[in-house]
Amino acid sequence: MDTHFKPNNYFDLSEFTHRDLFDGVEHVWEIVPKISEYIQMMFDSGKLKPNYKNSTNIFIGENTFIEEGAFIKGPAIIGKNCYIGHVAYLRENCLFGDNVHIGHASEIKNSVFLNKSKSAHLNYVADSIVGNNVNIAGGAMFANFRLDKKHVTVRKNDSIHNTNLFKFGSAVGDNSSIGAGVVINPGTMLGINTVVYPLVSVRGVHKNGEVVK
Repeated sequence: MDTHFKPNNYFDLSEFTHRDLFDGVEHVWEIVPKISEYIQMMFDSGKLKPNYKNSTNIFIGENTFIEEGAFIKGPAIIGKNCYIGHVAYLRENCLFGDNVHIGHASEIKNSVFLNKSKSAHLNYVADSIVGNNVNIAGGAMFANFRLDKKHVTVRKNDSIHNTNLFKFGSAVGDNSSIGAGVVINPGTMLGINTVVYPLVSVRGVHKNGEVVK
């Protein structure tokens, strides 16, 4: 079995409040279908109580600021000291750690953001896992669905791994930087400290510290 795709090769989970989500996961993309179940479990078990307006499935951590015009559909768990910008759209199953920044007019869906990561503005991130201290510059898009409507695959050298998912965007390792106007294609895996130059269409598996341009 290829152990390259284990979560601990991409993320430091030691300070992530919801690290239990990653228990027993062999391949990072296995997180994607678990997000909804995990969020619901947190509410059903009483570990978290909904506290946003009159919602039944949205939790907002202390000192998190939500600008006027932002819309949180839920279910969602948002950590402490986060910022949700003007007309940001958080669709179903957003799970954020602490000190996460979601900028103006960004759309996030069924995704995990670990601590201190930023979506600048005008971004689309869906069915993805974003590591700690990742910066996603303006206009970057995470595509999550193949045009041929087949299962998303992850290609590493000559090996093809079928995720068995129709929707999977990307896993972005800790401390990575995504340039403005980047398109990340379905099934892209970016290692720790990856840098993607602006206006690049990126796909495949990229090792730690790689510069993609």
